[in-house]
Amino acid sequence: MPEQLKASAAIMGAKLTNVALVTDGRYSGASHGFIVGHVCPEAAVGGPIALVEDGDKVTIDAETNTISVDVGKEEMEKRKKAWTPPRMVVTRGVLAKYAALVSDATHGAVTDLF
Repeated sequence: MPEQLKASAAIMGAKLTNVALVTDGRYSGASHGFIVGHVCPEAAVGGPIALVEDGDKVTIDAETNTISVDVGKEEMEKRKKAWTPPRMVVTRGVLAKYAALVSDATHGAVTDLF
């Protein structure tokens, strides 16, 4: 889960308005703006966030704590079938172990099987 400080700072630095950062990453107290993080299941495992495409209308309702994308069920199923996992950039060492063993954000970054 990458930290999103750079992303939120870039949005604010560009003086963009009416923009939300929706991510399966994490963010610190230094991040700012309208941010929705720790979206599960993550894009890396084919969760719904992986299926959102440019031009899709995404609605974030802060009062009901819901996020929805205005794409039909049939289209989302088509996208899911076409989805392929991202290529692992790191294949050795601590980062490879982390990538292989880490779980989703709701379960934490446990890198020990015991």
